[in-house]
Amino acid sequence: MNRNFDLLLTAIAPAIWGSTYLVTTQLLPAGYPLTVAMLRALPAGLLLLAIVRRLPHGVWWLKSLVLGALNFSVFWWLLFISAYRLPGGVAATVGAVQPLIVIILARLLLGSPIRSLSIIAAIAGIGGVALLILTPKATLDPIGIVAGIGGAFSMAAGTVLSRRWRPEVSPLTFTAWQLTAGGLLLLPVALLLEPPLPPLTGANILGFAYLGLIGAALTYILWFRGLSRLEPSMVSPLGFLSPTTAVILGWAVLGQQLSPMQMFGIVIVLGSVWLSQRAQQGPAAGSSAQAASEPVTSRR
Repeated sequence: MNRNFDLLLTAIAPAIWGSTYLVTTQLLPAGYPLTVAMLRALPAGLLLLAIVRRLPHGVWWLKSLVLGALNFSVFWWLLFISAYRLPGGVAATVGAVQPLIVIILARLLLGSPIRSLSIIAAIAGIGGVALLILTPKATLDPIGIVAGIGGAFSMAAGTVLSRRWRPEVSPLTFTAWQLTAGGLLLLPVALLLEPPLPPLTGANILGFAYLGLIGAALTYILWFRGLSRLEPSMVSPLGFLSPTTAVILGWAVLGQQLSPMQMFGIVIVLGSVWLSQRAQQGPAAGSSAQAASEPVTSRR
């Protein structure tokens, strides 16, 4: 029962991430991807730091920078390169390989078993995402493909290391450290590569507030909380919910068409998420629960 509650709570994060496309395109000025990413991470991180009033200590300064780079700075940077050089459907489909990468990294870094059902679920999820947003006219760009795979690897590594490196602090504090580090790493890049923002409208301010407070602070608190309680191979497939939410919101809010093939893709995505959780049940689940109950200091 507790695991199901943890899964549902964690699933809120990628479901909300699916709304960021709508908010970005409808409420934010176009052409400032790095600035938008920085303003999504840094103010939210600083706000959470002001709330928790606790800074990293010792080796956690370095670990926070590494995790902030993997989960935010490098991931968002490569994501934007992929999005600019590839059609949205191709970029999202390439990025959907992340659960497969998580399975491999979890085996290498955490000793987690590789289950055939998890592999099948991940491949099914990739297929479902492709049906959701891939069009027959989609073109391929080698740099965009490499950037998309690199972004998926970055987020996958951040996901697994967030499980391996669990400090003796709350998910709120852990999120504050990573968001602040990621935002600070993005700050000089955004200042160097992009012009200043134009005067902000009320809609722009509302969009930035939503991305920072809801799309970053709240969602990543839930995401890192889930990673502290669940195996990465259980959490990562929940990311398939993000493009699903984006497509549904495009249909519900923007009046975009929802084809029978896309509806079939939604069914496959939801089925792959269910199958990925089913794969974690059985004898190995007990060992996972036992590992989660061990003192954090024994696995740092």
